[in-house]
Amino acid sequence: MLRNTHTSIRDLGIGIGLRSEHYQEILQTEPIIDWFEIISENFMVEGGKPLEMLDAILEKYPVVQHGVSLAIGSPDPLDFTYLRKLKTLSRRTKTPWLSDHLSWGKLEGAHFHDLLPLPYTNEMIDYVAERASIVQDFLEIPFALENLSSYVSYQMDQMPEWEFYTAVIEKAGIYMMLDVNNIYVSSRNHNFDPREYCAHIPWNKVLQIHIAGHTDQGDYVLDTHDHRVSDAVWNLYGEVIAQTGPVSTLLEWDQHFLSFEDTCKESLRAKTIREYYANVSAKTI
Repeated sequence: MLRNTHTSIRDLGIGIGLRSEHYQEILQTEPIIDWFEIISENFMVEGGKPLEMLDAILEKYPVVQHGVSLAIGSPDPLDFTYLRKLKTLSRRTKTPWLSDHLSWGKLEGAHFHDLLPLPYTNEMIDYVAERASIVQDFLEIPFALENLSSYVSYQMDQMPEWEFYTAVIEKAGIYMMLDVNNIYVSSRNHNFDPREYCAHIPWNKVLQIHIAGHTDQGDYVLDTHDHRVSDAVWNLYGEVIAQTGPVSTLLEWDQHFLSFEDTCKESLRAKTIREYYANVSAKTI
């Protein structure tokens, strides 16, 4: 069994995405939660209420940054104005790593504000890997890319997603922010076995895991982050964590919010699964 070996990156435990709907309850009750993930762009501002709330959270909890607008695979040049703001925020939060998505979403003069899939070609591997390496060097902090949930594919594809994803990560010398729900959603939409995807993951490159709920429409599945995590995704998470060992795990919930208490309960199912596989591993040593 190949386990996660990036010993310089510590396991933070179980976290929840920090959302404004929960600010007051978090600050008033100081719940027992290991860490929070923020959407970087929500706090890349000069001042005001967002940063006041962030600073209050930072006094009590570790925070990890996750971005949505880098658009690493876009044809336009890297936006160093954006990257400088991102780096400034990272110094404020002391985030142990940064992540964004293996996607595109920009053209010259246009930003589509969406996470669009890339063609899985050797040329695109080289292009994205070079840019991702530059981003990590500029930010001076471990940088990870997240796999997408996707709904379309390209006729020019030369390989399956997992081969493309792995090649980008290894060529760039960066890390994986592995979204288990996205693997499941894409497997349903593109008719592949999610376990085949996982069989090709370099587990030592996974520094964080996302879990979330989705909307099952029968013929296709939408990555909506507004339902409880499905049994199929929990089962897949268990298989992943058995390979990675303890890795920082984050529950995403972005619409139709539960109470913070219920959100915590949902996230803590991941703790139970992690502890189960830790005990299984201990018994086999």
